[in-house]
Amino acid sequence: MHALLVIDVQNDFCPDGALAVAGGSEIVAGINALMGKFDAVVLTQDWHPAGHSSFASSHADAAPYDLIEMPYGTQVLWPEHCIQGTSGAAFHPVLETDRADLIVRKGFNPAIDSYSAFFENDHKTPTGLEGYLRTRGITQVTLVGLALDFCVNYSAVDAAQLGFEVTVDTGLCRAIDLDGSGAAAQKAMTAAGVTLS
Repeated sequence: MHALLVIDVQNDFCPDGALAVAGGSEIVAGINALMGKFDAVVLTQDWHPAGHSSFASSHADAAPYDLIEMPYGTQVLWPEHCIQGTSGAAFHPVLETDRADLIVRKGFNPAIDSYSAFFENDHKTPTGLEGYLRTRGITQVTLVGLALDFCVNYSAVDAAQLGFEVTVDTGLCRAIDLDGSGAAAQKAMTAAGVTLS
């Protein structure tokens, strides 16, 4: 059984969004076209409370994209984005959300960020997605979405480490690319045994 994991295709990650990823809207039609080819479709949704600790605005004298140390490790400070209930947190309007078997919301704990669809950034606190996939009998996952170098990367590496057979369709992803993070992410995914297509 094979699932399609659609990572964070939300308004704030698309052009004119608060944390816009270049070309973010370009992948939506292709993702919709893929959905019917899989046994299950899972959407993830960044879902931050206002004042989340990963927002630069929550730290005095900090600017977006600064790095700070948090109890769970190094954290990029982001512009405010995907705040619960806002239009920015909503899925891209063209994304066929009705095709989803499951929507996983992440990043809702104000004290810790959550890039991966499987774990919060402490790499210990699970989202429940692994259990869902296993009880559905899913052994293979293909990932698409935003952004390749953060949430797609973390999700793909975690899926591989959990023993799933993992493919990332890079043509249906876009990267933020902070200081070469796009190339670094592809290297990390390959090293973890993820197939890039």
